[in-house]
Amino acid sequence: MKKELANQSIAFFQDAFGSHPEYICFSPGRINIIGEHIDYNDGFVLPAAIDKYVCMVISESDDMNCSIVAGDISDRYDFSLTEKVVPSEKMWANYFLGVVAQLQEKRLPIRGFRMAFTSNIPMGAGLSSSAAVECGLAYSLNEMFGLAIDKEDLALIGQKAEHTFVGVMCGIMDQFASVFGKKENVIKLDCNTLEYEYHPAHFKGYKLLLLDSQVKHELQESEYNARRQQVEDGLAIIRAAFPQVKTFRDVTEEQVLACREKLGETIFKRCLYVVYEMQRVDEAVKALDASDIRKLGELMYETHDGLSNEYEVSCAEIDFLVNAVRNDERVAGARMMGGGFGGCTLNIVEEGHVEDVITKVSEAYQKEFNISLKAYLAQISDGTTFENL
Repeated sequence: MKKELANQSIAFFQDAFGSHPEYICFSPGRINIIGEHIDYNDGFVLPAAIDKYVCMVISESDDMNCSIVAGDISDRYDFSLTEKVVPSEKMWANYFLGVVAQLQEKRLPIRGFRMAFTSNIPMGAGLSSSAAVECGLAYSLNEMFGLAIDKEDLALIGQKAEHTFVGVMCGIMDQFASVFGKKENVIKLDCNTLEYEYHPAHFKGYKLLLLDSQVKHELQESEYNARRQQVEDGLAIIRAAFPQVKTFRDVTEEQVLACREKLGETIFKRCLYVVYEMQRVDEAVKALDASDIRKLGELMYETHDGLSNEYEVSCAEIDFLVNAVRNDERVAGARMMGGGFGGCTLNIVEEGHVEDVITKVSEAYQKEFNISLKAYLAQISDGTTFENL
């Protein structure tokens, strides 16, 4: 899989620039086992890098000019470091430009480069291809130009790039998982302090199956930012009533219930979800440490129900996919993954039954929505890597 991606990227580079690239970077997508929409609420999340990648091949140029070739869509973007980098009308380019702008802002000694990239991370599936792009470029430029940026700051540069050039106020989880991923381990990440610890996640006897709904409703970005505002407003109301509260991790169910009238029904539901989901992350870590995959699966179903009913970021197609496996004994658990309103469901399926489950759900989904489902197996992998070619 990696070799095929590398060969594709190298071919695009050679076609565009007439030379062989010097370096190659693999930057992975991610799954989040549990802890959805918690990263921007100062909670703990449980992500892992997966074996789906953005592959970048890159060389230094002889001047301050930069060229990026997007092989998968046959497009190219050129710009110069002699000028301040600004957002482009080409949205795909902004994920790269935002990173370069961050390095410029820090007055770091970057020079021109030429790059081609391809990816096998399904777009719009909630697997954070955007974070893979941001972190891959930041990691590559850091290594190429000896910038001495530590891994935590590379993740933060990727996050800031998405805030400023893409306009999505994402939390830190996606970028952190892409950089810090470790094979057969999940990361318990404190999104407040960025302290983290690894927990083994072998899923013995089970496979991680991603079912791609093939839909991405336009609500995603606007509603994502709206949810952030709603929970910020909710936290302010709770803190006014309970001055000892600093972040959502200090908030109890009883405090949310006590503020229900002041919060109003919508913000009340959002805050209640956040409190419950934080509790589920702790329970999920215990389940993983005990290799209790069935318990983990129960928590995933609870998370999905909270995302659908309390946080209201699911959609009919995603709810259908979760409900299609909810009573299937071969599936330990399933839930919506990512920002919402489309994308993938994450399913933990018993080995030996994956194809049967895919066939069953695909047929039902086609009948209900007239959409062809896509399915991907995922394995937990290492984070971003960079090496000479």
